[in-house]
Amino acid sequence: MKIAVVGATGMVGEVMLKVLAERNFIGATDELILVASERSVGKEIAFNGKNYTVVGLQTAVDLKADIALFSAGGETSLEWAPKFAAAGTTVIDNSSAWRMDPTKKLIVPEINADQLTADDKIIANPNCSTIQMVLVLAPLHRKYNIKRVIVSTYQSITGTGVKAVQQLENEYAGVQGDMAYKYPIHRNAIPQCDSFEENGYTKEEMKLVRETKKILSDNTIAVTATAVRVPVVGGHSEAVNVEFSNDFDLSEVRSILHQTDGVVLQDNIDAFTYPMPLYAEGKDAVFVGRIRRDESQENTLNMWIVADNLRKGAATNTIQIAEYLVANKLV
Repeated sequence: MKIAVVGATGMVGEVMLKVLAERNFIGATDELILVASERSVGKEIAFNGKNYTVVGLQTAVDLKADIALFSAGGETSLEWAPKFAAAGTTVIDNSSAWRMDPTKKLIVPEINADQLTADDKIIANPNCSTIQMVLVLAPLHRKYNIKRVIVSTYQSITGTGVKAVQQLENEYAGVQGDMAYKYPIHRNAIPQCDSFEENGYTKEEMKLVRETKKILSDNTIAVTATAVRVPVVGGHSEAVNVEFSNDFDLSEVRSILHQTDGVVLQDNIDAFTYPMPLYAEGKDAVFVGRIRRDESQENTLNMWIVADNLRKGAATNTIQIAEYLVANKLV
């Protein structure tokens, strides 16, 4: 097989290569094509002991990869994903470009990979904050039927990119430098992730609303979100309040989540065990804890959900989609 990584020099692209190596997705007889913008063409990147030369987008299209893992931004995806698809390549796109397109599948493999067919040539990878939330919500929705979700996020600066990481490091060191945000992030919390929409919510908040409904295939679920950027590197955290149609037993909720693929239950307050981005960093699982009944309202649950946004929230989920396609002979 030929596997292309588009955006290979970016923060998510680098994690994709790491995850590809860890999961042994690139076999000895497979061909890896590393793709980036024109300013990075010719750069060499090491992968599994071999150096690869970065090529441009048109060159990559002409090479007719079987699968292209895209993490190069929405504008690039809108322009180039159809060109790759027209050449017979199956594109798995990590940007927001195709997520809400009614003709494209929005996939978290543990939830809805069975929707995929060989005809799906552009497949959307959901937003990082959405992925970790719906992975926990999906089995509970099947059991108790979700009516409403209220989510507040505490999101890592890595979701913004390398410029934000550099801003935080500069502020730690007391050094003046380029600003990824309008305000300092060190010792601060910024209640804005992405730009604002006309309704006063940010794009990040509305991704949580819209993508949750699409992934769970249920437009009746009411979702409202507040997304906050915090000076954390390891991953995104979410306080999630879920109202169900049916009552639940806490021990059963814990049992369901314990048995859910991709979810790790960390919920022992006696031992001070609960999810934290410090320990989620570098891991592929979604961690859930602080599970408790909302005593102010019937049939309502509170949870704390944490995941590494660059891995399960981006690179790992993308590669899991590719693994599913290969395993089921859809490419």
